[in-house]
Amino acid sequence: MSEQYIEANGIRLAYEEFGDPEKPAVLLIMGLGTQMIAWPESLCRGLAERGYRVIRFDNRDIGLSQKLEGSRAPAILKLLAYQRFNWDLEVPYTLHDMALDAVGLLDSLDIARAHVVGASMGGMIAQLVAGEHPGRALSLVSIMSTSGHKSLPSPDIKVARQLLRRPRGNNRQALLEHSMHTLRLIGSPAFQPSDEELRARVIASSRRSYYPAGYLRHMAAIAASGDRVETLKKITAPSLVIHGREDLLVPVEGGIDTARYISGARLELIDGMGHDFPQQLMPRFVQLIGDHLDAAADHPGPVYRDSASANVN
Repeated sequence: MSEQYIEANGIRLAYEEFGDPEKPAVLLIMGLGTQMIAWPESLCRGLAERGYRVIRFDNRDIGLSQKLEGSRAPAILKLLAYQRFNWDLEVPYTLHDMALDAVGLLDSLDIARAHVVGASMGGMIAQLVAGEHPGRALSLVSIMSTSGHKSLPSPDIKVARQLLRRPRGNNRQALLEHSMHTLRLIGSPAFQPSDEELRARVIASSRRSYYPAGYLRHMAAIAASGDRVETLKKITAPSLVIHGREDLLVPVEGGIDTARYISGARLELIDGMGHDFPQQLMPRFVQLIGDHLDAAADHPGPVYRDSASANVN
């Protein structure tokens, strides 16, 4: 696959497509400071083979999409302090703006409605699309994400320290080691890739694009956007929430809380999974998401269900 570019919500976005353009669309929204290539091709192609038009894209400020050069975000420690005490925060953009990017991409591709699938921060954006633009979401899949409620557990202390720690040096080897250590910490303990696989993934990502300023502005967008509890309560699209039980970055309580507030949401908890997409789990993901999309197609339009029916597996 090769990237294409399109104007959406005033932002130039890079995107890729898999499958038949005449089939129902599935929009994949990636997470914090992470490029669209983090969506495994096996997942994209698996959903395409099930009869869907799969679209993945780089969020603004990351990958090959437009960078908001000149826009400054507060330092990380300041962001955390403002978020903790719920102070007003001036940021270049919010998650709501990023949700408009996703809707704008659908507009530019002349797609009236799509199945919206988001991972981590992308799950937050997908929740906003489904809750604030209900006519655009055929269904919602929120993966390793959270409601953002203040009562939820914070990341594991080892992960938090690593995210705040700078690489030991400014050379390529130091950046590579830092990234690999971070991915090891947050990854799935039961499905660890080899060093060679992990190294290849990090190198491919850095060669495609390396833009840490975008990561900081994404963090600022999350901090300034507050929780999504009231938005989740408004979602009527059929919803699936997937979360790893061993997620140290966004603890599993975040997924449980997300499903709690979405009427009729199904919650799927996966043993041994952390905050990543292990190749060993891709057949299960294709099955879970594909079955969800198929079922949603049998229930077009708003679906109102009792939130007490959320299924915890």
